[in-house]
Amino acid sequence: MKIIESIVSISKVDHERVEHVWHNLGFPYVMVKYMVVCICAVQFVVAQDSLNTVTAEPGDGILSLLRKQGVDPYEVMDEFIYINSERLKDSVHLVAGRTYVMPRTVLDTVAIVDSIQKQSTDIKKLESSKYDLFGEKHKNVIAKSKRLKGTIYYLVSGHGGPDPGAMGTYAGKAIAEDEYAYDITLRLARELMAHGATVYIIIQDGNDGIRDDRILEIDHDEVAYPDKEIPLNQVARLKQRVQIVNDLYKDNKGKYQRLIVTHVDSRSEGQNIDVFFYHHEKSKNGKKLAESIHKTFEAKYKKFQPNRTYAGTFEDRTSLYLVKKTHPAMTFIEIGNIRNAKDQVRILDPDNRQALAKWISEGILLDYEDK
Repeated sequence: MKIIESIVSISKVDHERVEHVWHNLGFPYVMVKYMVVCICAVQFVVAQDSLNTVTAEPGDGILSLLRKQGVDPYEVMDEFIYINSERLKDSVHLVAGRTYVMPRTVLDTVAIVDSIQKQSTDIKKLESSKYDLFGEKHKNVIAKSKRLKGTIYYLVSGHGGPDPGAMGTYAGKAIAEDEYAYDITLRLARELMAHGATVYIIIQDGNDGIRDDRILEIDHDEVAYPDKEIPLNQVARLKQRVQIVNDLYKDNKGKYQRLIVTHVDSRSEGQNIDVFFYHHEKSKNGKKLAESIHKTFEAKYKKFQPNRTYAGTFEDRTSLYLVKKTHPAMTFIEIGNIRNAKDQVRILDPDNRQALAKWISEGILLDYEDK
C-alpha cells in the first residue's frame, strides 16, 4: 500500500509512463498491470488530477511550445514526445489547434522509481546513461526499450575535418553538408542507444553535440574514431573510414552488425529531391536494411503527406567507395539537396532533423525485428 500512496497524485495520462518504467525495472507484466489498476482505483476514490494541457498555435514547434510554458524544453522534450506520440505529426511535429498534454515533470518518474526502490533491494536502477558527445542539453539518454540489445551499429556522417562537403546558402550564410549530416547522425545514434544498441560514431566533433539551430556554424575540427586526424585527400579520407569500420567489424565478429552512412546531396538549385537509400548489389542484408528504412519513409509520407508522392528509392550503388569496400551490411543515405529551398527546410529545421533520425531508427527497428 505504501507504493500506491507514494504515487497517488499521478494523473491517468501518466499510467502509461509508470507502466513503461516498471517494465524497464523488470517487474512481471501481470504485477505491473495489477499495480496500475490499483493506482486507478485509489485515484478514483481520493481525487482526480486535472490534466495540464496546451493548444499549439501556428508556428509552434515543440521547443518553443515548452519554453512558452515556462519549462526547460531539454529536460522534458523526450517525455512530451512519449506521452503525446499519437497526437504528433511526423513523430515530432505539432499540429496547430491540436491540444497536447504537458509533462508534470521529469522528476515525477524519478520519484516513482525512488519510492519503489526503497521497498526492495532486488529492483534494478532505471537505465540512464550520459554521452558527452551529444552535448550538454542532450547527453542524458534514457532507455526506451531493449529491442536492439546485442546489436552493433556503425554510423558515418559524410565529409568532415578539412572537407565540409556540399555547400549551400541560406539567409545569406554558408551552410555545409558535414554539419547537418553529423547532427542527424548524432540524433540517430541517440535513438538507437535508447533501444539498447551499441553504437560507434565514426566521425566525431567534441565541441558541437546535437544542435537545435537552423544555421549550424561551420568548423573543421572533426576527427575519425577514436581521435584520428581526417585527411584532406578524398581517397585517403575514404580509406581511413573503411579501415576503421572493417577493423571494428573484425573485433566484433559473430555479433549482429550494420553500417549507416549519412550524406546530404548537392544538385542544381531547382531540383527538389527526396531521401534515397543505397546498398551493395550483392548484399542481401544490406538491401533488406535499405528497403526497411525506405518502407518506413513511404508509410510516413502516406500518413502525413497523403497528397504528395514519395519519390525516394532504394537501389544498389556499389560504385560508391564506402558501399563497395566496407564489410558490414549497410545502407548509404542521401538526405536531400542542400542547394534547393524546399530541401533546405527538411535539412535546416531541427525538428525535421529529429524526425529524419526517428524515421531512420524506426526503419532500423523494422529491419532487425523482421528476421
